[in-house]
Amino acid sequence: AQLLCVSCCMGVSPWFIASRIYHVGTHLLNPDAFPAKSTEPFTTGVRGQAPPLVTTTFSVRDQGNASPRFVRCTAYNMPCTADMAKQSQVPLAAVIKPLAILPPDETPPYVVDHGEPGPIRCNRCKAYMCPYMQFIEGGRRFQCGFCSCVTEVPPHYFQHLDHTGKRVDCYDRPELSLGSYEFLATVDYCKNNKLPQPPAFIFLIDVSYNAVKSGMVNIVCQELKTLLDYLPRENPEADSVVRVGFVTYNKVLHFYNVKGSLAQPQMLVVSDVSDMFVPLLDGFLVNVNESRQVIESLLDQIPDMFADTRETETVFGPVIQAGLEALKAADCAGKLFIFHTSLPIAEAPGKLKNREDKKLVGTDKEKSLFQPQGSFYNTLAKDCVAQGCCVDLFLFPNQYVDMTTLGVVPVSTGGSVYKYTYFQAATDQERFLNDLRRDVEKPMGFDAVMRVRTSTGIRATDFFGSFFMSNTTDVELAGLDCDKAITVEFKHDDKLSEDTGALMQCAVLYTSCSGQRRLRVHNMAVNCCSQLADLYRNCETDTIINYFSKFAFRGVLNHPTKTVRDTLVNQCAQILACYRKNCASPSSAGQLILPECMKLLPVYLNCVLKSDVLLPAADVSLDDRAYLRQFISSMDVTETHVFFYPQLLPLTNLDSSSLPVAIRASEERLSKGGVYILETGLHLFLWVGASVQQELLQNLFGTPSFSQIDASMTSLPVLDNPFSKRLREIISNFRAQRPRYMKLMVVKQEDHSELIFRHFLVEDKSASGGASYVDFLCHMHKEIRQLLS
Repeated sequence: AQLLCVSCCMGVSPWFIASRIYHVGTHLLNPDAFPAKSTEPFTTGVRGQAPPLVTTTFSVRDQGNASPRFVRCTAYNMPCTADMAKQSQVPLAAVIKPLAILPPDETPPYVVDHGEPGPIRCNRCKAYMCPYMQFIEGGRRFQCGFCSCVTEVPPHYFQHLDHTGKRVDCYDRPELSLGSYEFLATVDYCKNNKLPQPPAFIFLIDVSYNAVKSGMVNIVCQELKTLLDYLPRENPEADSVVRVGFVTYNKVLHFYNVKGSLAQPQMLVVSDVSDMFVPLLDGFLVNVNESRQVIESLLDQIPDMFADTRETETVFGPVIQAGLEALKAADCAGKLFIFHTSLPIAEAPGKLKNREDKKLVGTDKEKSLFQPQGSFYNTLAKDCVAQGCCVDLFLFPNQYVDMTTLGVVPVSTGGSVYKYTYFQAATDQERFLNDLRRDVEKPMGFDAVMRVRTSTGIRATDFFGSFFMSNTTDVELAGLDCDKAITVEFKHDDKLSEDTGALMQCAVLYTSCSGQRRLRVHNMAVNCCSQLADLYRNCETDTIINYFSKFAFRGVLNHPTKTVRDTLVNQCAQILACYRKNCASPSSAGQLILPECMKLLPVYLNCVLKSDVLLPAADVSLDDRAYLRQFISSMDVTETHVFFYPQLLPLTNLDSSSLPVAIRASEERLSKGGVYILETGLHLFLWVGASVQQELLQNLFGTPSFSQIDASMTSLPVLDNPFSKRLREIISNFRAQRPRYMKLMVVKQEDHSELIFRHFLVEDKSASGGASYVDFLCHMHKEIRQLLS
């Protein structure tokens, strides 16, 4: 362990303290923010080996454990006993992203087809065939690595063993040699024992006054004409089999018949929203190619039909019910894309009242603001999940819309919420259209169930993410896309052994976008240890922070935010105190000693504590907090990392092809003569110092004068010089890496917009009263000393 001194005598400057923590150099903060790609790939065959950090560029070769792009653990050395786990307080969790997209140079999971009999499984615990199954008796039986039960090998699957006890076809079969693969599922794995229909996409567009006036209706209708060519498909050469349907609504719903044989689309109005039904079966869900002309005619007509509307009120519950009923009638799963603007106050099921009350913030009653109004949407979400109806919500609010309640169905169905507050076509269209395109095109599964099995000694006890659970083991997802991650917590129910380690298998049963039923399997083996020092040697701080943030953001539903923050600080202090007491060499109490792999735990934890959800500034709306709470629940480790500790890059030298080295997110790192880019995964800022050289300004903005830079621009001018080209390339690379499109905001030093930018300089004291990193480090040290004394 590295000794890191934090002196507690008053005469020492706090910056000296923090710099001592970082005496190894600032690169620790963003370990080689984006180094050159390492030549050697990370091979997953070694049990208990911690993967490369999420902040580094690496490639992976699957040799029997799932790639870290699919599964990351908080600890790769699990404590052998529950007592040891309790003593250390290190959370035992895995962040699983079942359908993650791999980079082009890595092979996606192979699909294994066992034909009629289906996948081979353990008789007792039902784990799927994987590299941890031990073949015995000449290959006629296998012993399960999870529950030790012995199962007969079916005759069609029999193969001889070699002299080491391995099957001779081991390396020809993905399920015997790889950590991740897929099985084609048989009819036994399908609802009501019949093969599924291909899924459908239904677009439901709010056509109330606000929606039309903001330009949203026109933009959506124009874009959908193009997007219909980009519906998801397995084979890029073939047409998509996803069918589509269209609804518009305000206080009433308008369904459209777009059957290919019609000359013009037909509108059917349902005005009794209290008892929702679909007024047509034939012609509502159609194949794009068969009905293209009718659909395009409809999308051209909608903006004109509602151009002069005076209707300001909207419904919301019946809109979801309409989509759900349409999918039921077609007997298929699918996704609803809802484009909505306001609080649904019209008389209808799911009607909401404005309950925004800033006075409750910081009180014991604050938790009520994170709880939905009534039970209507919870019940509706349950019905949607049963049908495999996933809901994605695109919100364009100009005032309070009760994000907490409107988000219930999207979050419970594995959907997404996109929010464009004060939407203006000129500045927000680019972000909205990029989000919508990606949302329509991205690979996803429907009507999914995920189960995590573990070897004897531990079990999955808790789950965090966007899904629904009707029992304690099955994670039900009406939809599961390539961006969604689920964080799973494990607890001991027995002792683990150092020899066998601990195993987990995540199996996701889903319907692909072509209507095929599949099982995706990810396996992970970690080591077990009886010494605390071994546990602390093999943890991953970024994954621990992912777990802590989700745990805390769920905690605000039932506890005051102050209690939640105190709980986090306490657990973190216990983790570090246990290390100090049991693993560090004796030293004076005035020294803060942190394990090598947790050096950055305090700085990242402080970022979680200061986040808008747990410690909002006065100008943060309740809707924003509810939106962030829901958004983070399904983030993977890479996303939570950059969300809580943004990436700040100086743009002084852009000659090389590699990115500039990231610097620490603090105002004192910014120089008046510099230009910096900061990204969080949701926001992208370009900060320009007041005394930047004229040549640089000319190269970037096409003007030599600081005062003439247009701070309202959302994209950089396309200029023919290497500096401009390289910066635009960096920005587009950042955008390509993140699931959400980041709108560019240019911030001039000492401009009013600098207040927003400063909020993301997370090492400084925040406007909401959050501690600076140095102050928090001193506070943390005090807590640890109290625990030790």
